[in-house]
Amino acid sequence: MSDPFVVVGADAAGLSAASKFRREAPDREVVVFEKGRWISYAFCGMPYFVEGRVERMSDLLSLSPSEVDERGIDLRRGHEVVTVDPEAKTVAVETADGDSFEQPYDDLLVATGARATTGPFDARGVDGAFTLHDMDAAAAIDAYVAEPDAYDPARADVSAVDRERVERNAAMPAPETAAIVGGGYVGVEMAEALAGRGLDVHVFHRSGHLLSDFGEAVGERVAEELGAKGVTVHTNAPVEALVGDDRIEAVTFGGDADGEGAETLPVDLAVVGVGIRPNTELLDGTGVELGEGGAILTDGHGRTSLSDVYAAGDCATAFHAVTGEPAWMPLGLTANRAGRAIGATVAGDPTPVGDIAGTAVVKAFDMEAGRVGLVGDDAARDAGFDPVRETVTAGSRSGYYPGAAETDVTLVADRDSGRLIGGSIVGPDRAAIRIDTLATALEADMTVPEVERLDLAYAPPFSPVWDPVLVAAKVLNGTLGEA
Repeated sequence: MSDPFVVVGADAAGLSAASKFRREAPDREVVVFEKGRWISYAFCGMPYFVEGRVERMSDLLSLSPSEVDERGIDLRRGHEVVTVDPEAKTVAVETADGDSFEQPYDDLLVATGARATTGPFDARGVDGAFTLHDMDAAAAIDAYVAEPDAYDPARADVSAVDRERVERNAAMPAPETAAIVGGGYVGVEMAEALAGRGLDVHVFHRSGHLLSDFGEAVGERVAEELGAKGVTVHTNAPVEALVGDDRIEAVTFGGDADGEGAETLPVDLAVVGVGIRPNTELLDGTGVELGEGGAILTDGHGRTSLSDVYAAGDCATAFHAVTGEPAWMPLGLTANRAGRAIGATVAGDPTPVGDIAGTAVVKAFDMEAGRVGLVGDDAARDAGFDPVRETVTAGSRSGYYPGAAETDVTLVADRDSGRLIGGSIVGPDRAAIRIDTLATALEADMTVPEVERLDLAYAPPFSPVWDPVLVAAKVLNGTLGEA
């Protein structure tokens, strides 16, 4: 084999690309370097493992190293790519054993993902303080929240687990009170998970409503649901510090810029989920162009500004379906889809990675929520639109059919063109899946009148005659007509 395709990162984008490439170009070599030992795991499933809904950590793995080997992929774990030389077309690699070497490439994919940020404080080195952005953290949290004599080590049934870290956390007294720092996806999902493990859970969010990217209507109903299930929600309450030397003892929150007026809550567990940052350091000094959030700027086929170098997943941008501009929205489908497309392109079949719209769903106990496109007015105006919005409440099924529940739908349109540019949905009865209708409408550049005329399915167990999406479009269309 020759003309190596080198992939950096062995998770969603990287192994999707390598697998597709191997099928399409069996005569070329493909080498995948992975800094750690974990590969191809379901990041989005980790809160459900902590909660106990997922019984074994191995259930979150898509591919094992042996399965990757069977595909003819040269996977090398414990190998970190530290620099890239685009002129020589080589990467410098350091191994976990301290060795180093250079690997030539014909084509290179950077799929290095992202890492958790912790805001103004450092959660490392303090027992009971965690970020949740890798499987070792999930295993450690799961061990920490269990009573020492009740922990089941068989739950962390993958050889890649940091066993020493798990055993250390399993030996500590089980916590009673948890602080979730950040009310985004991870924060909401972990609030449910930890409440399910019997903890007194407090969620702290910097802004006025949870799930800021979903809009106010979603944030308010999710907060109500969390409160109804015993979770205390603190909005407009940025956490200023984690208190504790060896083990977390408290969090301070809600003070002004000088720290005046801050409150203190004793806790013995803290999960920090305030954001992520793309891993792009290996391209420092190459002159690669970066985009939103410091992510690697790519074109419609995943190419970077460097010749024969591609990027995909949580470290890369893609084009936004509404604005047409590069955007950074690190989500699971985006990574898998882009990796597969790049694998095909490198193998000789140019394949677009596809646009993104930030389509996302989240669950909070019995409440479901979804969002897509430009939900906030500021984001819409920054993109050059004049946003008009309406929020309606409609039944999820025919009113006489058991299980019908109130569903809130927010639609956002451009005043001049009538084009649908964003929306969100929240409710307890199959609300989240309805966001796919809006995502499809955005991809098709549909106007609000066109959405109103969609022939959506009706039967009493599934929807009223007028689906909540159609009701919202009808109301918003009337507002646009009055403008």
